Amino acid sequence: MTDSNLQRANAIVREAIDAAISSAREIGVQVAAYRNGRLAVDVWGGLADETSGRKVDGDTLFNVYSVTKAVAATALHIQAERGRIEYDAPVIRYWPEYGRHGKEKTTVRDVLTHRAGVPQMPEGVTPERMCNWEWMTAAIADLKPLAEPGTKTLYLSMTYGWIVGELVRRTDPAHRSLGRFVREDLAQPLGITDLWIGIPDAAESRIAKQTDAMRPVPPEYMPPLFLASMPQQVALTPAVFERGDVRRAEVAGVGGIFNARSEARFWALLANGGELDGTRLLSRERVARLNEPRANSEEPDPVMFGIPLPISVGGYWLGGANTPVCSAANPRALCHPGQGGSIGWADPDTNVAVAICHNKLFNASSPAEDPILPIASAVRAALSA
Repeated sequence: MTDSNLQRANAIVREAIDAAISSAREIGVQVAAYRNGRLAVDVWGGLADETSGRKVDGDTLFNVYSVTKAVAATALHIQAERGRIEYDAPVIRYWPEYGRHGKEKTTVRDVLTHRAGVPQMPEGVTPERMCNWEWMTAAIADLKPLAEPGTKTLYLSMTYGWIVGELVRRTDPAHRSLGRFVREDLAQPLGITDLWIGIPDAAESRIAKQTDAMRPVPPEYMPPLFLASMPQQVALTPAVFERGDVRRAEVAGVGGIFNARSEARFWALLANGGELDGTRLLSRERVARLNEPRANSEEPDPVMFGIPLPISVGGYWLGGANTPVCSAANPRALCHPGQGGSIGWADPDTNVAVAICHNKLFNASSPAEDPILPIASAVRAALSA
C-alpha cells in the first residue's frame, strides 16, 4: 500500500474513532489492519489515561483479554507444524499428570475446541496463585471434569491458557514458557515487537489505563458455571489485571497485553496462509483447515449463558451472526473477541487482518450500543475504497 493510500484509509478510520470518543462511548482506541500482507491501516485516538491526560499513540499497549487465546492456539499449531504434537493424541501423552479423575481420554483437540470439561478455576485460586504457573497447572491437572471430555461444550474462560500453554511448554525441547515461546518463535521471526504474555518492566509505562463500564448482570441471571470459570477474586477486571504481578505473569488465556500494530501483524500471518514477508510458520494447508467448524458447533454453552459459540477446530472463533464485528467480513474468518470489546480477526478470502484495541470495557446489550461496530465498518470501508 502506498503512503497516500495508507493516509486515506487512516482518515476514514480516524473519523470513526473520533466519533466514538466524542460521544464518550470510547476513551482510547487503536486500530491496525493488514491487507495482502502489508500494513493498510495504522491509526489511533483518545486518551490512554484519563487521570493524567496521557494520549494514545501507536506504541500504547492494551489489555486484550481473551484475544490472547488466539495467540496461544497459534503457538500450539506451530508445535503441530513441527511434528511435536498431534491434535487427536491424548493430553497425557505430553502431560501425564493431567490424566486424573477421568481426564485421561482428553485430547489436544478437546482442549482447543473447549470440550475438555474443565471450565472451572481451581478451588482456592487467588491473584497471587494465578501468577504461579506451577501452582495453576498442578491444580488444573487435579480438577475433576464437569462433563466427560469430548462430549460437551464448556467454554474454558481462563483454564484454556494454562492447558494450551503447558502443552506448548511440554512439547518444546527447551521447555520454554508460553510467553517466551511466543516471543522467540512467533513474534521475533515476524518482526512483531509488542505481543506480550507477561510484560517486561520496561513496557509497563506504555499500558493504557482501563475504565470498567461493564453493566452488572443481576446475580439471578449469572450461570453458575460462568462464575466458576471466572471467580470474582480473579475476574477479568482492571482491579485484578492492572496489578503489577498479574501484568508480569503469563496468564496465558486472558492476560495478553498487545498493541494493535503488533496484533494485526499476528492476524496477518493467518490471513496470508501462514507466511508473512518470506517467513513461513505454518503451512498453507494447515491454515486452510483452521476455520473448519468444530463438531456440535450449534450446541448451547452453559458457561456462556447458553449461547452457542462459533469455534473452529483450530480453537479460534469464526465470523458470522454470533460475532457481529466479524460478520461482514466472512463467516470463514478466524477471530477472537476479548472481555470488554477487544477484537481481532483474519479473513483468509480477502487476505485482511484487523486488530482493534481500546481501554473502556463494555458489554453492549445490542449491536446498536456497540462502539466497536462502527469502527470495524470503517475499517472495511477504508480497505475497499
